[in-house]
Amino acid sequence: MDAFKQSNRASWDERADIHAQDRTGFYAIDRFLGGEDVLYPIEAAEIGDVAGLKLAHFQCHIGIDTLCLARRGAKATGLDFSPHAIAKARELSARSDLAAEFVEGEVYDAPELLGTDFDIVFTSWGTITWLDDIRAWAQAIAGTLKPGGRLYFADTSPAIATHEEIDGVILPHYDWRSAREKPQRFDATTTYTGDETPLVTNFTYEWMRGVSDVIDALLRAGMRLDFLHEHELLPFRLFPMMVEAGGRMFRLPAGMPRMPLALSLGATKR
Repeated sequence: MDAFKQSNRASWDERADIHAQDRTGFYAIDRFLGGEDVLYPIEAAEIGDVAGLKLAHFQCHIGIDTLCLARRGAKATGLDFSPHAIAKARELSARSDLAAEFVEGEVYDAPELLGTDFDIVFTSWGTITWLDDIRAWAQAIAGTLKPGGRLYFADTSPAIATHEEIDGVILPHYDWRSAREKPQRFDATTTYTGDETPLVTNFTYEWMRGVSDVIDALLRAGMRLDFLHEHELLPFRLFPMMVEAGGRMFRLPAGMPRMPLALSLGATKR
């Protein structure tokens, strides 16, 4: 594992421990343990019926979404490179009495770690920006799915991820593509949930890429694009000016130009 990934994994180990306590309610763990489905509205509306289907959740973090999908009837397996996240996911599985498997490992190794006969790969919110090889990601998806299996993906739009809010204005700030050996460094003293616990590993590395890079990678891996949707909502404040929009989602304030903040897509393995 290179220095970028080592740093990122150390940060995600810390964040997993903080997020599992959910002191701010960002992950709605209490609501989840109370029996509520806490998938965000976008994927909740689009994922479709998963009952009885074998589902792999790439970059599952502490496993809340994996377990929500298990509650919907999926035979769910979560995969994450953070051992702390996997440990917390297994704890939540036990606490919720929902059966799911959780495997520690790199997303690129999913076919070897999980198998090659899944009906669905699910991945959402804060995923591809942590990956240095989008084509290897797409190949791992295709390799994990059986023929006719499908991908569901939702995340921040790569087009808006290159922007920052500076002095109350949203402006382009980063190159739209990062070289594999030169990711963008981000410094943060605390995690994104609002918990004020200071992070020891207070910086991470992320890779910028275009929407076309994501679609091209999936097509090259033998996937057929079924739909591509854009959304004016995100499940976190990408920019400080964003306001609550209900359903644990955020939008730009009134008076701002409307623009796509998120995208979701479905694809099928040929």
